[in-house]
Amino acid sequence: MGVRAERKAATRRDIQAAALDLIEAAGLEATTVAQIAERAGVSERTFFRYYVSKEAAALPGQDELIEALVGRDLARNMSPAQIRDELMDVCRAQFAHELENYEFLQISRLVLREPKILQMVRRQELQLVTELSNSLMERKLLDRMQSLLVAEVIACTWRVAWQCFAHEQDAGADADPAELYERAVADLSEIASPLGR
Repeated sequence: MGVRAERKAATRRDIQAAALDLIEAAGLEATTVAQIAERAGVSERTFFRYYVSKEAAALPGQDELIEALVGRDLARNMSPAQIRDELMDVCRAQFAHELENYEFLQISRLVLREPKILQMVRRQELQLVTELSNSLMERKLLDRMQSLLVAEVIACTWRVAWQCFAHEQDAGADADPAELYERAVADLSEIASPLGR
């Protein structure tokens, strides 16, 4: 990563950290873009170069996850289950990346407390399903129904793992998000296995 890219990444993280701190302290409605920009040490104009709204600044977004899922090289002769498993591996790697790079504890608390943040998460999830299913169809890997089902399973597993983590944290339990993701994958397999017989 070059110096310019590192600087941009640092600015993005600074804006997000400021947004999370302010929204957690005062609430989403009471927090303004101007306050976030000031806290991050940037202008409002710079803020809008990185994020479209204060809600977007509070969430890392799923752009990296979508990019990784859509960019995964998949062979045409793979079964839907093999494609699903390959994409689950992408999610595992992305999950580890998010744990290292984002303030997931703050984000999980905000998702529970702020309905607008939860709405944004749901919009991002819909974007993930749409882009992933379209990619699978365009590459002629799966038909429409299979593409949608695989994309929904990927998005659902991701969301359930994060929701369980947020609830565990809210209850004061010491939870490991990566373990919860693996449990969500295992539970999904157990729940869905009789359907395939």
